Amino acid sequence: MEITAKDVMKLRQMTSAGMMDCKKALIEAEGDFNKAVEIIREKGKLVAAKRADRETTEGAVLARIDGGKAVLVCLGCETDFVSATPDFKALADEIADAAIKAFPADAEGLKAAACSNGHTVEEEISAQTGKTGEKHVLACYQTLEAPYIAQYIHFNGKLGSIVAFNKAVPEEVGKNVAMQVTSMNPVAVNKAECPQEVVDQEKAVAIQKTKEELVKKAVEAALKKVGINPAHVDSEDHIESNTAKGWLTPEQAAQAREIIKTVGEEKAASLPEQMVENIANGRVQKFFKEQTLEEQDYVWDNKVSVSQYIASVDKEAKVVAFKRFSLSD
Repeated sequence: MEITAKDVMKLRQMTSAGMMDCKKALIEAEGDFNKAVEIIREKGKLVAAKRADRETTEGAVLARIDGGKAVLVCLGCETDFVSATPDFKALADEIADAAIKAFPADAEGLKAAACSNGHTVEEEISAQTGKTGEKHVLACYQTLEAPYIAQYIHFNGKLGSIVAFNKAVPEEVGKNVAMQVTSMNPVAVNKAECPQEVVDQEKAVAIQKTKEELVKKAVEAALKKVGINPAHVDSEDHIESNTAKGWLTPEQAAQAREIIKTVGEEKAASLPEQMVENIANGRVQKFFKEQTLEEQDYVWDNKVSVSQYIASVDKEAKVVAFKRFSLSD
């Protein structure tokens, strides 16, 4: 049967697929529009399967708030060219709208949620993949419920946050704290809520770093005592190159190696455990100050912490949770 330009345009309006894809689907479906739609959707699934191993580092991060509920979603794709197209932006908005309306428990639930045209989110993502030939994924779906929620999406649309408060705060305060979360990427609201595995890892790193610094300090002192510049012997490559340049005699090089070995071993074996523990604890406290939201310096006035900034507006207000997503993390 004859496939007219009007038929092609009708199918394009139904699917948003390219003109040639619509024409080919109608020919294959012998003019049956419902069958043609399915052909286009199956093509999207095929393209998605072929590009499953591709990275999706571009896309759009969006937030929606409805009363005491909020969602943070991201539709990911492969290139910024595709993420800038009207169709991509429209689909991202459609997914965000579907998310706040259905408010499913997880990403799988959102994929099964209905868009305004009756198709599921997963079906629409597959169709967009078939249309562009580029992998599309639901890269993020996170939710919050609280008495008051603020949001901030960075101007490039690639990262953003939603922040839950225990009570309503001025809109500007909510936005500023959400901007803080977006820009400073804290690991938790406060140290009490910091995951124990994160604390344990930081403590282990702090202990190791402290021991290495104390040993290094002792070795450097021993080297200086015999007239050897520690910077000239801080690695085997430096020892060899500086000996070749004449900055070290072969005897000094041998002496430096001996000092590094013996003094290093002796110091490592005699480090005061309590001293190491105290220094390591100090490093962990610094980690909390830099990496937990309440203790972080408020980015617009580093003379106060974030918790102090919030308290200056409302002493009873505090952040109870936050969600953040960035395509570049």
